[in-house]
Amino acid sequence: MAQASGTPDVPGMGRRQFMNFLTFGAVTGTALGALYPVVKYFIPPSAGGAGGGITAKDALGNDISVSEFLSNHKPGDRTLAQGLKGDPTYLVVQQDETLAEYGLNAVCTHLGCVVPWNASENKFICPCHGSQYNSEGKVVRGPAPLSLALVNANVEDDKVLFTPWKETDFRTGEKPWWT
Repeated sequence: MAQASGTPDVPGMGRRQFMNFLTFGAVTGTALGALYPVVKYFIPPSAGGAGGGITAKDALGNDISVSEFLSNHKPGDRTLAQGLKGDPTYLVVQQDETLAEYGLNAVCTHLGCVVPWNASENKFICPCHGSQYNSEGKVVRGPAPLSLALVNANVEDDKVLFTPWKETDFRTGEKPWWT
């Protein structure tokens, strides 16, 4: 004996739709929850605060005081600081004992090694594959294909503020490759 759809033993279409919706929601929520970390891994974090800049930090993570920094470094010094996106960035002390208005990203453009400053040769020399950059970070010997990236280094309230370099590269006269 067949039952009619209006009897209490057979669920109405509304209840079926609700159960289908509930099942779909549970499966979709679980799938999105599992995919979130995977997607987050492939999307790089954004840099800086509202102005896109970040205060330069020393090796211990403290803000760099410009007056103290200049009293401890002589003209021609290049010292690593934590820059945009946490990249190692060189602060440059000019011959007039002021801080240069630019910083140099210390990541080699060949394979990403940190490039140390060699004061005796007055250039940056990559320890990984021998690329060389002049005192302003312009590539002078490969295999690195490009010069070191630049950042603006502005002094505000006795602190160094790094901001992205969007102007023409003064070393090559071309648009910056890193933007």
